[in-house]
Amino acid sequence: MNELVLERRALLRAAAVSGAGFGLAQALPAWAQPLSKGLVRPLPTVSGNDISLAIGQVSVEVDGEVSRAIGINGTVPGPLIRLKEGQRVRLRVQNTLDEDSSIHWHGLLVPFEMDGVPGVSFPGIMPRSSFEYEFDLSHAGTYWYHSHSAYQEEDGVYGPIVIDPAGPDPVAYDREHVLVLSDHSPLAGATIYRKLKQMGGPYFNRQRMTLSGLMAGKDLTAQERWEWAQMRMDAADIADVTGSTYAFTINGFGPYDNWTGLFTPGERVRLRVINASAQTTFNIRIPELPMTVVQADGLNVRPVTVDEFQIGTAETYDVVVTPEDRAYSFVSEASDRSGLGRATLAPHEGMSAPVPPLRPRPLLTMKDMGMGDMDHSGMGHGGMEHGAMSVGSTDPEKMRGVDPTAQQNASGELWKLTGWKETGAAAATAAAAGMADMDHAAMGHGPSASPVTAATPVDHAAMGHPMPAPASAGQAAAPMDHGSMGMRDFAIAPQVDKNPGVQTISPMPVDRMGDPGTGLEDVGHRVLTYRDLMALERNPDVRAPSRQLDIHLTGNMERYMWSFDGVKMSEPAEPIPFRHNERVRVRLVNDTMMQHPIHLHGHFFELVTGHGALSPRKHTVNVQPGGTATFDVTLDAQGDWAFHCHNLYHMTAGMMRVVSVRPEKGGA
Repeated sequence: MNELVLERRALLRAAAVSGAGFGLAQALPAWAQPLSKGLVRPLPTVSGNDISLAIGQVSVEVDGEVSRAIGINGTVPGPLIRLKEGQRVRLRVQNTLDEDSSIHWHGLLVPFEMDGVPGVSFPGIMPRSSFEYEFDLSHAGTYWYHSHSAYQEEDGVYGPIVIDPAGPDPVAYDREHVLVLSDHSPLAGATIYRKLKQMGGPYFNRQRMTLSGLMAGKDLTAQERWEWAQMRMDAADIADVTGSTYAFTINGFGPYDNWTGLFTPGERVRLRVINASAQTTFNIRIPELPMTVVQADGLNVRPVTVDEFQIGTAETYDVVVTPEDRAYSFVSEASDRSGLGRATLAPHEGMSAPVPPLRPRPLLTMKDMGMGDMDHSGMGHGGMEHGAMSVGSTDPEKMRGVDPTAQQNASGELWKLTGWKETGAAAATAAAAGMADMDHAAMGHGPSASPVTAATPVDHAAMGHPMPAPASAGQAAAPMDHGSMGMRDFAIAPQVDKNPGVQTISPMPVDRMGDPGTGLEDVGHRVLTYRDLMALERNPDVRAPSRQLDIHLTGNMERYMWSFDGVKMSEPAEPIPFRHNERVRVRLVNDTMMQHPIHLHGHFFELVTGHGALSPRKHTVNVQPGGTATFDVTLDAQGDWAFHCHNLYHMTAGMMRVVSVRPEKGGA
């Protein structure tokens, strides 16, 4: 089918969906008309010790529109693979395509030869051939699988995995639903990437600031827009590919299709939420139904109740809800608010619930440029007041997750725990220490005799960043001298390769692990942050790191070039070397104005969020624009492992490296 026709249809569909969403502010029927089927369609499931999967061409229908895709066993998403901890499984994958393919078991700890990354851990699955994966399942949780070849993940080669625990599940629930989120386009992934490279990053953005918006007094003032233009940056550049092209799906169904999961009123319903999108960050909420987060990236966490959470590409979160006798809308709104996915939780088939309208799209701020928490009114904040109503407030009295006893009182009925008081006391001690467990000297903050809090002022002058003189009473704030900020000062990051692929370097990046995510700073309800997460059990390795490694996430949006430290995977790039079983602190510095969900294969790492031995363990961390994210990792799996941004197009453009874990000299 002609690409132009497909793009036009996709745009019309997105406009219709958005219009329907806004229409709900006045009336419900737009979403509940005949197209809103409200059908219960369970995911196909495979299990056992021997499983066969076939990758091939399929047709899919999303919101009444048929397009070609690549699926697994004839469906998109592929079947739910349900296994048990301790089991040994053999998965025979047949590639019926005329191109190479692969399957990567995202989040599962497997031998590197079974990891499924062509050119890193195996050669790939050749056309019209098959490959047999075989490994033991060492841990339980919610995971997923996808192709690591070309653009097949975008084209439909992905599916969910649930590993049930060998013993009793610490999470108490009566029913569960697996919700696989994605971004479907009638355009092939190769076509999308080609347009991004040829036309630049903003090609799919239909929400950029306009002259008519300026005349209407919307968004930024003329002066603010001029300042952004001087830096060749766009405050509305939130996502590479948007709802103008995508339909945001849940279990393969669009918002009009209205996939429905049933429950009995009063049941504890576990929702296993998997972001299997190619590049979309989603904001998740169920209006009028609080969610208790019980698992992150497959590993159990202490329960924390929120109203919304942001889930980056490749992340998973399990939540427990207790719905009443009515229907609820599960909403997965794209972070740029160009569209949303929608499913329904209901006691009976055919029901629907009001869907909230799309919220105004956010604008990037000084913080997203790597200028710390500076408040420069000349650049505008788009109405966003950072930290308002965020669960991740830096005020200890407001920070959820710090007091495990309080969390137990609120949500303890969900858990069948032994030794809670003992574990909780350890958690409280770690939390009380705040950031004391962090090696501030190693992180470049200098020695500190007391815990550093987010309220600690930063001496910007000492950092070599001249500041404008403060405005006197009655005067407007002086415009920011961005030239003095050194937005491309390689002296700040000497390890970054100086080339056209590095557009900016964050002059004053700050730790953003306590931020709720782009656009969620002022929503007025509880929003999850990484700082809210605490591991249910003590981490297996609590050694102090022996060294720190800083890695800069670099890019050039205009040329659509992405890299680590200015070096693309396609360029001569030596693997990042590690010694087997060494403990390393990795600090990711985002020098770009886009989110990057960074995934390390073959390992879990502990986020450095002030919780010590109860730091949450994850395999993917979404690094906010202009900020930093830090984790400690024990390199306990020998071999070569992929390390990359899970935005498919960022990875394809170069934001990927190989991590090589080798035995110490003289070791086996």
